Amino acid sequence: MVRFSAIFLMTVVMISAATARADEPLDIGSRLEPFVDDYLIENCDGATLTLQKPVAREVAIVHNEPWEGCVCCYHTVFQDGNVSKMYYRGSQSLGKGKATHRQVVCYAESRDGINWVKPDLGIVEFEGSTKNNIIWDAEIGSHNFAPFKDTNPACNPQQKYKAMGSGKGGLFAFASPDGIHWEMMSEKPVITKGAFDSQNLAFWDSLRSRYVDFHRGFNKGVRDIMTCTSSDFLNWTEPVWLEYPGAPAEHLYTNQIAPYTRAPHIFLGFPKRYMPSRNPSKHWARGVSDGVFMTSRDGLNFHRWTEAIIRPGLQKERWVNRNNMTAWGILVTKSDIPGTPDELSIYSTEGYYTGNDCRLRRYTFRIDGFVAVNAPLAGGEMVTKPLLFSGDNLIINYSTSAAGSIQVEIQDAQGEPIEGYTLADCPEIIGDQIEHVVTWKDQSDLKSLAGKPVRLRFNLKDADLYSIRFR
Repeated sequence: MVRFSAIFLMTVVMISAATARADEPLDIGSRLEPFVDDYLIENCDGATLTLQKPVAREVAIVHNEPWEGCVCCYHTVFQDGNVSKMYYRGSQSLGKGKATHRQVVCYAESRDGINWVKPDLGIVEFEGSTKNNIIWDAEIGSHNFAPFKDTNPACNPQQKYKAMGSGKGGLFAFASPDGIHWEMMSEKPVITKGAFDSQNLAFWDSLRSRYVDFHRGFNKGVRDIMTCTSSDFLNWTEPVWLEYPGAPAEHLYTNQIAPYTRAPHIFLGFPKRYMPSRNPSKHWARGVSDGVFMTSRDGLNFHRWTEAIIRPGLQKERWVNRNNMTAWGILVTKSDIPGTPDELSIYSTEGYYTGNDCRLRRYTFRIDGFVAVNAPLAGGEMVTKPLLFSGDNLIINYSTSAAGSIQVEIQDAQGEPIEGYTLADCPEIIGDQIEHVVTWKDQSDLKSLAGKPVRLRFNLKDADLYSIRFR
């Protein structure tokens, strides 16, 4: 008699269920779908998903105040109306863990995400003066305060801003009516399972109507990420480990996970990858780091790219332990090239441990430009799985060279070209646009196909395709 293990039987059931679902069209409605994973892709021939690298820009802020120093870190940035807000730890070190003053939480703000100011808030006294940008200095929370603006429709206005911060026993919850004046929500930690000496964060997940947390843990000796959820920010589920199918076990020092504003059904993460045994700078603190990228559609299973999205690069100080830590949050900022679209800005630390201060440098992506379906000039194709959509037009975010091009064909669910929407009907798309309406024989109307399962076939030559949506 042949016996099957429970794991084998469960695997068979999962594969059968996945196979059954594979023929069902994906209903994407009119939402934006950036190509940060292969969720929509049936197959590629000569085209590949290619990780994009951000462009290094100016230093956004220098931490050179007496209450700051060379070990300022755990930055958070987010847009709040007409103001961009930044929070970070103010801390200084003489080396080998010797602090010169107590850790404090600092606040800065910007009207454009590029030029930042440190307002005199008059809240916390430091060395006899309240003329500083410190908002919190209690022992609980100051090491790694991570705030966010709560978009929960049922949120108490006096708790419109919330935060997580560590203390003895775990993570504590904080709240504020204005993002400046803060109070603890509980005298006891609200999450106790994990290792919390990192930037541990939480936010409101609007798609699933719950708060979700991502925090540090040690998984078989490796720094890893745990997650749990809550309906009230005070009572949390038992934390579980994230999964990264196909990616190796690596030290992830931070996680920096948040919903992508333009596509909130997708979580983007920018962890700092830590290599503890490497020390090319011969610094007293061993280890080097870089920034990596990962995405998820359920908050538990992440596609993690093994290549760095931000390398240490040519700056010597970035090859020192604990540099290249990406801030939590993405801002939309103006391009410095006249007549070009807005960009996405992220921020990364440099100068940690290497002088009297450290800095945060801005990096930019094009809109949706984290990953692209790319093909060389010789050509390549990508065909999607069957899709259901709502809308009148197909909008693509793309870029070609002067010699390159893109063409789009609409097929039925079986892969047969639909009359009037074949590759031959689609004029070559040449250029570089965030939102381009695809046409076939000078018409773009797709009303007759809305609600029916279709496939999209993209023919690319020296081109990048970043995202699609039906509108």
